[in-house]
Amino acid sequence: MVNASIIGTGAFLPDIVLTNSDMEMMVETTDEWIITRTGIKERRICPRGMATSDLGYRAAIAACEDAAVKPGEIDFIIAATITPDKFFPSTACLIQSKLGIKNIPVFDLSAACSGFIYGLEIARNFIACGTYKTGLVVANECMSRMTDYTDRSTCVLLGDGAGAAVVRASGKEPGIMGSYISADGNYGDILAAPAGGSYMPSSFDTVEKHLHSMKMEGATLFKIAILSMSESVNKVLDNHGFKKEDVSMIIPHQANLRIIQGVARNLNIPVEKFYINIEKYGNMSAACIPVALDEAYRKGLLKKGDLILTVAFGGGLTWGANLIKWTK
Repeated sequence: MVNASIIGTGAFLPDIVLTNSDMEMMVETTDEWIITRTGIKERRICPRGMATSDLGYRAAIAACEDAAVKPGEIDFIIAATITPDKFFPSTACLIQSKLGIKNIPVFDLSAACSGFIYGLEIARNFIACGTYKTGLVVANECMSRMTDYTDRSTCVLLGDGAGAAVVRASGKEPGIMGSYISADGNYGDILAAPAGGSYMPSSFDTVEKHLHSMKMEGATLFKIAILSMSESVNKVLDNHGFKKEDVSMIIPHQANLRIIQGVARNLNIPVEKFYINIEKYGNMSAACIPVALDEAYRKGLLKKGDLILTVAFGGGLTWGANLIKWTK
């Protein structure tokens, strides 16, 4: 089996900033209420004329530059998103076109907030089989396009952005050491966008009732999120013979600061080991983890040989974790 490592990362955030003060003028809420319950101070918003694939393309370019890889060297593209430009063609195809690459396999992956974790594990397996050498995993979301700005329980949470990683076959020691990924479709209704698909096609009624926007049962989801993320961390460490003390940094999904704090308490790991940037970007679904990974790397917080954990949960429900030895 061929080992795989992350050799480059990149991120892109739109310039438009939506602050809590702005939210106060849009919906019945306050800056204090939002910060106390979520930890979020601001989020980025994709401008008109720009779509998910545009964010992903810019993050991909940044990752390729960091990896010193030309787009033509990419053997496959996985785009994790729940906010595609269109139902089809895939967002991955649109990114491929923007990168000027031809004749490689590309596809979208829908695992909501766990999308990057799922995508990284698929890329690792593609490379492990020896069929491909270099892959691009992009997580890109325009969550603002599926936000109901009359629903204060969800609209204060969501932002837009993209992150990417170039994954390449490596030597004897793996960079991406392994993953734990799982799902339970029985919880599908507690975090979903009800309309727009084949079950509830678009109509005047679905638009009027905001059924194309994200709906969430927050209290139920809060408990499941903490338990599933804790389980993911424990299982991926146990599966590879590591202890919590061996981990240098945990990069969690940035859904809610209280969830991250709950996971830290549940695992008995100092919250200082968790990289947190939710105050700046909010919940960008699948994009949260690669954006945070790239940010931590560019701040010089990741050292060669560090053991890093990513962990997330998302609609589906899906959850999982990647165990990564930093090789850059």
